[in-house]
Amino acid sequence: MRRIALLIPLSLFLLPACHYAGSTPEVTVQRFSAPESDLPFSSAVLVGNTLHVAGHLGLDPETRQAPEDPAVEAEFLLDAFAASMALADMDMDDLIDVTIYCSDIGLYGTFNAAYRKRFTGGFPSRAFIGSGTLLRGCRFEMLGVAIKR
Repeated sequence: MRRIALLIPLSLFLLPACHYAGSTPEVTVQRFSAPESDLPFSSAVLVGNTLHVAGHLGLDPETRQAPEDPAVEAEFLLDAFAASMALADMDMDDLIDVTIYCSDIGLYGTFNAAYRKRFTGGFPSRAFIGSGTLLRGCRFEMLGVAIKR
């Protein structure tokens, strides 16, 4: 009786795998990067209808430096993020999950002021994580996942 009790949960676990074996649909993968980027990663990767957007910083597009004002940095970050999504014909309302890293958690409200203006529908799920030092002296970095509608 004990063997049967152990086999039932195991068979329930294996049943879905057996059902889908050999019937995996083909998934397309597209990689997008900003034309001027020489970085060793893609700005975004579209797998089927799911877009994975790499971490973006809020660098000034002209100087490629972090601006003095954290509010301006947040705007630059969101502009860059939206531009990467546009490469896949998507916008901020397609986001379903976002992670923001912040070197100074006291800037939570500053980031939110810029972030709130970028959505016309509901907000994606989100984590706002206090971090250590970010690249290039930035205060914010954001990455996310979107579903193409």
